[in-house]
Amino acid sequence: MWNNYEFYVPEQKRLRYIIHTDCKNEADDQFTVAHCLMTDKLEVEGIIAGHFDNNRGRYPKGESVKASYDEMEKIVGLMHLEGRYPLLMGAGVPLPDEHTPVDSEGARFIIERAMADDPRPLYIGLQGSITDLASAILMEPRICDKIIAIWIGGGDYPEGDSEFNLGQDINGANVVFKSNVPLWQVPKSVYKQFGVSLAELQVKVSPYGKIGRYLFDQMVEFNKNAAGVGHWPHGEIWGLGDEGTIAALMMESEKTDVYDEIDPPVFGPDMHYIYGTNPSTRKIRVYKTMDIRLDLEDLFAKLQINFPERDS
Repeated sequence: MWNNYEFYVPEQKRLRYIIHTDCKNEADDQFTVAHCLMTDKLEVEGIIAGHFDNNRGRYPKGESVKASYDEMEKIVGLMHLEGRYPLLMGAGVPLPDEHTPVDSEGARFIIERAMADDPRPLYIGLQGSITDLASAILMEPRICDKIIAIWIGGGDYPEGDSEFNLGQDINGANVVFKSNVPLWQVPKSVYKQFGVSLAELQVKVSPYGKIGRYLFDQMVEFNKNAAGVGHWPHGEIWGLGDEGTIAALMMESEKTDVYDEIDPPVFGPDMHYIYGTNPSTRKIRVYKTMDIRLDLEDLFAKLQINFPERDS
């Protein structure tokens, strides 16, 4: 798609992909959405806006998903990709229990694309809440045989603890973990590895196109506005944790030492892991580390190749 690359991704190496993002929650989702859209390995079939309904009062109940939608629309526009991809609204609120889906165009889009007449699996990268995937599974369980889900979320093993994305929908997480959908989990200790400094982003991101300038500026702005929130953010560094979704697909498939395959736990109301009660018969992949250098340098290089001028 991007004619600035002097390399070619063979058709048989390309992957069907859905981006799911709570794009206005913090300041890292935007980087990963842009990275996915610049990556020819990924055949992006659509982008779904996710809620972050537990948002410390920044948005009224049920309205954070619209903020995510507006932000992902802005990212697509800054990259001159308007009209290229379907943009869908996900659920505005989490599941009320483990049996009741929250219907949305995002959940229905997951079902539609999963059940499409294509022998290849559909990958979905979940950069925030897991509500829409859980709803899609409850609405059409057959999709579990058609998709591979990559989720940024959950506390560190073996105990688990409070974690933002999991806290958006514990019921939804239990639906997914109890299902038989192939699941690759990137827990907190791993997604926290994607550290960057604001100085690095000023040099490697800000000069490259309107999108690069926006990615940098919105992170600086969020960093300033959140200065009074306890120990986070840290003033001069940030974590691009959502990069774990694309990193999982960019790494060598033979690097099996970077993850464990385990019997999936379930989550208690305190977000700790509970073992031995999950009816699922499949194992899940839990990452222990990722190739951070490969991922971040790929992001920086693609921005510089595709948007070489400040106003491009």
